[in-house]
Amino acid sequence: MSRSPPPEMAARRQALHLRQKAVAYQAGVTPESLSRFERGRASEFGSRKLLAVLAVLGFELEFTESGQSGSLDELRRERAKS
Repeated sequence: MSRSPPPEMAARRQALHLRQKAVAYQAGVTPESLSRFERGRASEFGSRKLLAVLAVLGFELEFTESGQSGSLDELRRERAKS
C-alpha cells in the first residue's frame, strides 16, 4: 500500500487553478496516474514523475540530514496537535 502524498501538492495545484489534466500533460504523465498519486492510490510513482509534477507546481525538493528537523512521524504528531 502506498502512502499518501503531501496534501500540499493537490492544494497547490488547485490554488494555481490548474486541472489535473493540464499538470499531467505538462509533466509528461497520464492524468490517471496523477489522479491516483494525489489520492495516495498510485502503485508506482517514480522520482522522475514526482520531480516533473513538482516543477510544474513550482515546488522543489530539499534534503535535510536525518535528525535535523525531526522524523516524519514527529512532524505529523506536531501538526495533528495544532
